[in-house]
Amino acid sequence: MEYAFVTGATGLLGNNLVHALLKRNIKVKALVRSVEKAKKQFGNLPVEFVEGDMLNVDAFSHALQGCDALFHTAAYFRDSYKGGKHWQKLYDTNVTGTERLLQAAYAAGIRRAVHTSSIAVLKGNKDQVIDETMSRSESDADDYYLSKILSEQKIQEFLLQHPDMFIAMVLPGWMFGPGDIGPTSSGQFLLDFVGMKLPGVLPGSFSVVDARDVAEHQLAAITRGRSGERYLAAGNHMNMKSIFQALSSVSGVKAPERKIPLFMLRIIALIYEGYYRVTKKPVLISTSTVKLIEQEQGRTHFSHNKSLKELECKFRPVAETLTDTLDWYRKNNYINA
Repeated sequence: MEYAFVTGATGLLGNNLVHALLKRNIKVKALVRSVEKAKKQFGNLPVEFVEGDMLNVDAFSHALQGCDALFHTAAYFRDSYKGGKHWQKLYDTNVTGTERLLQAAYAAGIRRAVHTSSIAVLKGNKDQVIDETMSRSESDADDYYLSKILSEQKIQEFLLQHPDMFIAMVLPGWMFGPGDIGPTSSGQFLLDFVGMKLPGVLPGSFSVVDARDVAEHQLAAITRGRSGERYLAAGNHMNMKSIFQALSSVSGVKAPERKIPLFMLRIIALIYEGYYRVTKKPVLISTSTVKLIEQEQGRTHFSHNKSLKELECKFRPVAETLTDTLDWYRKNNYINA
């Protein structure tokens, strides 16, 4: 691997992947929707920016020429959890966009790729350890989850038609990490915590992972993984109380202790959605998010046996992830030093 093409390059995972590639002296073409944002993200790093959007792959397909690896991290996600219907954009970006990207990459001579899937494509029983074989049914998926299930199906179809192509899939959990310029939902969650804007301890369980560790899983998957296989990079199984405790210990901010019941969370979510419609500013909770919390509670304990055995990947402590992320936000003036 000498020249990699990375989609979603300014995103939380994408930018950490770009840094990991550059550290290995691998040249990078970065698909970005805004070159101005990309320059802010990467500064003077030797990255070739390709301005484009997954809704129009043809417009940037020529830039895939000369690359020998593709890392697909771009996806439509966050806005789909802010109320309203987003199915068409989810499908066009995550499903059709993925299919067209693979076709364009193959036509450009690329034969190795990693697709960023999601723990969304998996489901087990409550308190069960979930592995890569436990696929979620389409009927049991919200719109975003369904888009990720269908995008995986497109990959398997493509591999059947192109047996000389290598595509591995990495399934991240709830990602945190430095460089979260967005911010993503996790970044907004941290900012709301240190700003003491969270009303109490939310219900639910989560799988918390460092974006830098997910990037390492992607690099390991393209070099040591097997084509057509899923590899979990979901990180640590935690409930919100334990996340709050970890955040409090690294930030010095007192964690809220009052538990928020689901019915109250639904009311808060409706208020947040109204705030978003008026201001267009990022919000932490929507009614879709509340449904997801309720549905997935106790179903976020994932096995990493396969990733450990085949990819030899591990995870850093959550405290290190939270510390580094908060430090990045301080240095970049998101929060006061």
